[in-house]
Amino acid sequence: MTDVNHQKSKAFVLKYGAGTLFVIEDLAGVSFSEELLNRRNAKGRNELRSWAFYQFEQFLSYKAQAAGSAVVKVDAAYTSQRYPKCGRIRKANRSHEKHEYRCDVCHYRSNDDRVGAMNIYELGRRYAAGEPDPGFKRR
Repeated sequence: MTDVNHQKSKAFVLKYGAGTLFVIEDLAGVSFSEELLNRRNAKGRNELRSWAFYQFEQFLSYKAQAAGSAVVKVDAAYTSQRYPKCGRIRKANRSHEKHEYRCDVCHYRSNDDRVGAMNIYELGRRYAAGEPDPGFKRR
């Protein structure tokens, strides 16, 4: 995994260059549920358990800094449960099995990882606009 983390972090920094704000979720304390792990074979379970989030963050941070860019960690809460347009937060709107997000109010449908990325982008935009600790809250 170390080699993959080096390759990915280098590729991001080279692609986006100086002045980029890389926004990543703060995944401290993240663990994978047994339900998620049970859907994988032995190799897949090991890959999920051993994914080096912290290591990737460290590699990206030092490479970004050397290139004149920065990395900010944002709160991961609700990033995969929130519709980016109307702000509706509802866990049931995300289907892990189908990898789909469907808003029960707006009827918006998209890939669940795409929705999460859109929300992380929004938190990064808020941070860049001066909000010191952006995050989503249930209303």
